[in-house]
Amino acid sequence: MNPKVDFFFDEATKWQEELKQMRTIALECQLTEELKWGNPCYMYQDSNVVLIHAFKDYCAFLFFKGALLNDTDGILIQQSENVQAARHIRFTNLQEIIDLKPILKAYIYEAIEIEKAGLKVILKKTSDFPVSEEFQKKLDETPELKKAFEALTPGRQRAYLLHFSQPKQAKTREARVEKHRQNILDGKGLND
Repeated sequence: MNPKVDFFFDEATKWQEELKQMRTIALECQLTEELKWGNPCYMYQDSNVVLIHAFKDYCAFLFFKGALLNDTDGILIQQSENVQAARHIRFTNLQEIIDLKPILKAYIYEAIEIEKAGLKVILKKTSDFPVSEEFQKKLDETPELKKAFEALTPGRQRAYLLHFSQPKQAKTREARVEKHRQNILDGKGLND
């Protein structure tokens, strides 16, 4: 146990017993406990394996390379269609975690083996994401915007492409492009 992480479990207002049980399971799998993104993260050597999350309606184990796991029990959830690598297992009560303990450990051990083998999730390239007509028009009309967009990290580019292409109405897509134009020029991501 890493004492720097204790506060997460001690100060949890919801899911306290569930979170503590999840911590025990992760630590029994001989993983190193760290605090990342404000959450307990369990690592094999220097690789993130599983993270504990607490949400309003559930708590969860999030497997960083969950897409590579053999989900023989059908319990892994892809948070959205745009999440490429991560998968999580949700819990709404302590008994679920206790009942699934052997299965959860098996998934964690499999995730460790994935790390040992150096396997990686093959991510879609930024060029595989659709560019909305409205954004493409702005890029074509404004060379400095195109240059600034191309200078962004691939993750930031994908976030913008997804955000701009989601609305059904052209008017909304145009408004989104205009709203974020300056952030792109400033080298900022969608949520910076």
